[in-house]
Amino acid sequence: MTDLTPLDAAHAAMEAAPEDDTARLRFFERLADAELFMLLEKEADGDRISPETFEVGDASFVLVFDTEARLADFVGRTAPYAALSGRIVARMLAGQGLGLGVNLETGPSAMLLPPEALAWLDETLGNAPNQIESRVSEIHSPANLPETLLRGLDTKLASAAGLAPSAFLVGVTYDSGAKGHLLGFVDAVEGAESALAKAMSEALTFSGIEAGALDVGFFKSSDPFAAQMARHGLRFDLPEPPKVQEYQPVMPGSDPDAPPKLK
Repeated sequence: MTDLTPLDAAHAAMEAAPEDDTARLRFFERLADAELFMLLEKEADGDRISPETFEVGDASFVLVFDTEARLADFVGRTAPYAALSGRIVARMLAGQGLGLGVNLETGPSAMLLPPEALAWLDETLGNAPNQIESRVSEIHSPANLPETLLRGLDTKLASAAGLAPSAFLVGVTYDSGAKGHLLGFVDAVEGAESALAKAMSEALTFSGIEAGALDVGFFKSSDPFAAQMARHGLRFDLPEPPKVQEYQPVMPGSDPDAPPKLK
């Protein structure tokens, strides 16, 4: 039996609660975020790839697997493939009249997604957050946020390694008198703001929460506002990016315990 993957877990939760829209949204979020291995007709030619298609009934499907081992198990031989994120797969296939076969015959999340599902996923992922200009007049502790949103934020932030060291979720009152919640990123990497805002927008969408339930802001650690968020807010620590180990060549004779061999 193969090890269960995050996509398997999301699929199982969806199958266990067929009437739960949030469970279905969570599955599609995991699919979009997953690295998928797409079976190809032939080796990629630079950026050009030719997916292998299979006929099921009167529809054509492209096959993807969420591990290389599952693809190998299905094919049973060496085969060309491309590793792509689920969101890239959805964008590539949307509007092409192609469905998606996921983990067929290799995992508990095996299923066929029709072309309409891919078009919906691509459209949903393409929704951009709105930019607003509002002044916060008061900061307080967050309250009455659904657990599904907090779990969604935690999962999304875990995938944003290296884009910011931390973020704080706080309750806010704006100068207009409106109340809401703000997720404030501290010391975000320059240029990462749009990616982080988009990721948080997706977390809302796939949690089944109204888009207006959470605003996103960016602050420097030297900003007094950051200190207020730290006092009142719920802290999220983002993971650090994976460290790249540099190869340090060892020159012959440089290690006194390993003298060079003489021929």
